[in-house]
Amino acid sequence: MRACTIRNFSHNLNAVESTLALIKPDLLADPQQVKTVENEIQQRFKVSQRKQVFWKTEEAQNFYQEHQGKLFFNRLIGYMTSGPLIALALTGPHVISEWRLLMGQTRPPQMRVLKPETLRARFGLTDTRNSFHGSDSVASARRELAFFFGPDSYDRFLRV
Repeated sequence: MRACTIRNFSHNLNAVESTLALIKPDLLADPQQVKTVENEIQQRFKVSQRKQVFWKTEEAQNFYQEHQGKLFFNRLIGYMTSGPLIALALTGPHVISEWRLLMGQTRPPQMRVLKPETLRARFGLTDTRNSFHGSDSVASARRELAFFFGPDSYDRFLRV
């Protein structure tokens, strides 16, 4: 009988990550809703840094450059520059996927039926005005966190 060996894979089941969470302008119009959402986020995740910003058109265009040329681009830029937004750096095990699960998919009306407990189902208005953003990968998180919190912020948040 041959001996079976289990190799030590580098995949860590509790991999700590950082991600960007944005609370978009439509939600910031209601301070009570912002408080509710931020309390829920703080109960689930470590908030490594928080920043409230007003975007200029050029900043929004740079952040969403991957969507340039798409039909919704101008509507998205107008929405994201219509008022303040809150940028949160979240850190924790599998935080990218966990934050995306809490947010729900992009379309709030569908989420109200499929996943009514998600943030977008509870607070989102339309596909564009969906109240939240979250990085979709480690590469996106690195780029997006740097946009708000400076170069090397992804790695810096992991060390804190």
